[in-house]
Amino acid sequence: MADAQTAMFSGTETLASRHERLHGDSSLHQTAEAFRKYMEEKGFSPHTVKAFNGDLRLVQSFLGADTPVSELGTDELNRFLYWLQYERGIPCSPKSYARRVTTLKSFFGWLTSIHVTPFDPAAKLIHQKITTPLPVVLQDAEVDRLLAVTESHLHGKKPDPRPHLLVNLLLQTGIKKAECMRLTPEDFEASDPEHPTVLIRYQDPRFIHKERRLPISPELITTLEQYLAAYRPKERVFECTPRNLEYVLTDAANEAQLPNGASFEMLRWTSAFRDYRDGMPHHKLQEKLGLSKVTFRETVKKLEKIAKGEKE
Repeated sequence: MADAQTAMFSGTETLASRHERLHGDSSLHQTAEAFRKYMEEKGFSPHTVKAFNGDLRLVQSFLGADTPVSELGTDELNRFLYWLQYERGIPCSPKSYARRVTTLKSFFGWLTSIHVTPFDPAAKLIHQKITTPLPVVLQDAEVDRLLAVTESHLHGKKPDPRPHLLVNLLLQTGIKKAECMRLTPEDFEASDPEHPTVLIRYQDPRFIHKERRLPISPELITTLEQYLAAYRPKERVFECTPRNLEYVLTDAANEAQLPNGASFEMLRWTSAFRDYRDGMPHHKLQEKLGLSKVTFRETVKKLEKIAKGEKE
C-alpha cells in the first residue's frame, strides 16, 4: 500500500493531480515528500528546499512519519518546538528555531491551501524575535597587548614565531579560519620587499570569485621566514589542526589578559572594523573580506553599530 501511494507522486503527474491524491489521512511522510516536490517545481532555492526538507524530517522523527496530518494540531506542533529547545539534547540556535517555525507555517499553510487539512495548525505558532549580538572586537590597547605578548615569544630560550605570525596575519588580512588553513608558503609573494602580498586561494571553482591578493607588512614576511625555519612545513603553512591554532590564540589572549579572549572570528571582525574606522572604501573592504554584496551590506550595518557604540 505504501509503495503504491508513493508511486502516485512519481513520474510526470501535474501538481494538481498530485494534490488531489492527498487527503487528511495521508501520512506526514507522504505530504512532506509532496511538499518537497512542490517546492522544487515552484523554483524554491536548493538551499531552502534542503533546509525545509531537513526540518520536516525532524518533525517526522518526533511526531511519527506515519501519523496522518489530520491528527496534527497546534498542541502537537508546540510539543515538537518545546522538544527542539529543551529536550532534544542538541542546541537549537534562535536562527534555526525561527527557520523551523517558518517551515511548519509554510508546510501546513500549503496543506490548508490545497484543502488537505481543514485548518492550519501552524497559524498560531509564534515567531520568537531573533536578536543577534554584535561581534566583539578588540580595542586598540588590547591589540597592542596581544601583539606585545606574541612578539615576546619570538625571543627567549625557546623562541616560537607561530603566535606572532598567526595573530599578525589575521589582524592584517581578516581572513577566515578555513582560508588560513589552506595557505601555502608559495601563496606569500615578496618580490617587492616593501609591498609583499598573500594570495587567498580557493580550489573549488564555485568560489573562484573569492580569490584575492591582499597586502601584508614586510614584518610579517620576516616572521614567516622565522616560522618556516622553525617548523619546516611540507605543504601548508599551518600543518596542524584548526583546533591547535585556536589554542594558540586562546593562550596568547590569556597571557595578554584579554577579558573576551581571542578567536579567528574576533580577529577577522577586529581587522574589518579597524579598516572601516580608518576610512577604507567599502568596495575595497568588501573585496578584502571576500564577501558578496548582500553579506557585505549586513557586515557594514554591524560595523556602523560597533563604531557608534565605541563613540558612545
